[in-house]
Amino acid sequence: MSTTKVSSSKGAIAYTELRRRILSGDLAPGSRLSQYDLAEEMGMSITPLREAVRQLASEDWVEVDTHRDVRVAPMSASEARQLLEVRLSLEPSATELAALRRTDREVAVMRAAAEKLLPVTRTWGEDAVTAHRAFHRAIYLASHNTVMIRLLDDLWDKSDRYRRIGLELPAGDEPRTIDLNQHHRLLELVIAGDGPAAADLARAHILNSLTASVTGALEARESGPLQLSYRSYAG
Repeated sequence: MSTTKVSSSKGAIAYTELRRRILSGDLAPGSRLSQYDLAEEMGMSITPLREAVRQLASEDWVEVDTHRDVRVAPMSASEARQLLEVRLSLEPSATELAALRRTDREVAVMRAAAEKLLPVTRTWGEDAVTAHRAFHRAIYLASHNTVMIRLLDDLWDKSDRYRRIGLELPAGDEPRTIDLNQHHRLLELVIAGDGPAAADLARAHILNSLTASVTGALEARESGPLQLSYRSYAG
């Protein structure tokens, strides 16, 4: 095996691990990354770690300043709003396509994902976030539009950081129960092949989603520090 291949393989490992830590909040927004410490911790040289950082920077997961300091990309009301707007543009269309193109096997996957849904609140925490994403992905995969799927995967990755902030908001049991029930109605419409109705419900669902609540909260707080963390809900 050539050195180039070894480096690329380790770079991929470093990329996957760093991205996982950013998504989970283990590497907090705005925190500085010590590349040498991370390379030593992962048991690799600095070269593949830097490869991973370059890729993460190209995808806006980290920022590299003029002094080559690397920081996890911060979170902001502006980004949250942009992510929400893009989701409103893409996901209803993907849902409508799914209603027209879904296969029996894909319907079975959607049903299985729906059975695992939980209210996305502090009580259910990470399990609810994971189940919520799996359900929506099962639907938009059935669109059979590879470009749209790739864009939505990236969108959901970035939005998940904001959903985890949402777990720190007041519980809001009624809105989250409505949100949960909408999932099941959405599934019924997709299975029935009613694309326009499924798209309309997807749009309403997004407008009332946890991500929308987080966006509003961030916009209200943007003049002061955000006093929320990823971890306190687990205590």
